[in-house]
Amino acid sequence: MLISLAWSSLCSRKKSVILTFLSLLISISVLISVEHIRQQAKTSFNRTISGADLIVGAPSGQLNLLLYSVFRMGDPTSNIDYQSYEMLKNDQQVAWAIPISLGDSHRGFRVLGTNGDYFTHYQFGDKKSLEFTAGKPFAGMFDTVIGADVAKTLGYQVGDEIVVAHGIGHTSFSHHDHSPFVISGILKPTGTPVDKSVHVTLPAIEAIHLPPSQLAKILDGGLEESVQPDSVTAVILGLKTKFVTFKLQRDLNNYQADRLMAVLPGVALAELWQMMGTVENVLRVISVLVLLSSLFGLSTMLLASMNERKGEIAVLRTLGAGPSVIFGLVLLEALMLVVIAIASAISLVSGALALFSDELAAHYGLFLSANLLSWETLQIAVIITLASIITSAIPAFEAYKKALQSRLSG
Repeated sequence: MLISLAWSSLCSRKKSVILTFLSLLISISVLISVEHIRQQAKTSFNRTISGADLIVGAPSGQLNLLLYSVFRMGDPTSNIDYQSYEMLKNDQQVAWAIPISLGDSHRGFRVLGTNGDYFTHYQFGDKKSLEFTAGKPFAGMFDTVIGADVAKTLGYQVGDEIVVAHGIGHTSFSHHDHSPFVISGILKPTGTPVDKSVHVTLPAIEAIHLPPSQLAKILDGGLEESVQPDSVTAVILGLKTKFVTFKLQRDLNNYQADRLMAVLPGVALAELWQMMGTVENVLRVISVLVLLSSLFGLSTMLLASMNERKGEIAVLRTLGAGPSVIFGLVLLEALMLVVIAIASAISLVSGALALFSDELAAHYGLFLSANLLSWETLQIAVIITLASIITSAIPAFEAYKKALQSRLSG
């Protein structure tokens, strides 16, 4: 009964209610978006790589090295010699070494040059290994293994041919048409940048940049094994024991034969979160202030309607409704509006994320889930509801006083 009365009362003031609802919808959407993106970004970044002890690359800042080597964000400043990779691989303290070479792309997806150790030792999440949906790792020089999102977006299957392009943009004027790759395998989804990567062999990365005539001689003569890269972008290391991590890092940073920098993934991530902390707090404060202004706007709308509702309150009092019922009616109106706004905001943000998730992943390396049904979202919904009760208590109490006055005057 009270719910139907509250709904009828809201419908009788459509213009002001719709404007208030839109204000609440926008402010709640902003707050939910900021919190969801913050949580998802941390989760996405933290689960991208696990089990790696050091990342080695050219000196450029540990955060920059982490971003381009693991998250495929930004461009490498320089490469390191291939002999440095060989040295790292053969070091007695190193259990495994994964070489990475960047610089090319395929229809907006990053091309990553590596070898078979990538599929054997690369781990993500809770030390999960890469698995294949179809096919297998590299068998020939011009074989390629693509991520799940690449296969899904472009509709590729094992056995299809692809051509990579120079550079990392969606549009390139330098395609390596003379050396197409054949898809040998498709990886299972990981929720990491691996899903949006095209993996090729290191010799192939070197070969596609050779003059077509020289490449033809190598292929015709069966000399594929003679092709070796001069450099790699970075090397991901797994050590035999954690106790030598800092010693090896110091030794590599002081390595004389090549300019190397070794970083710990966890330390680099901590630096990233430290840098993002201030921005996160500023965005959160702005979101809360916008929400508070909307809630006070709701309170103002209800207060402004009190004079218009004198007749409505008088009729309800005549029908036997007590002041507490009038108080509850106004409070319920506010709650209904806020709950509908929360549900609409969750739907709106989920739809937006589902629509733009591929663009966010491709351009910013952010892998965001469109599912907002989480404990954090529930906490935000509860806090917003409690805040709406507090701010709506002011007009509800005003209605309570008017109900008392109508009883006294009666």
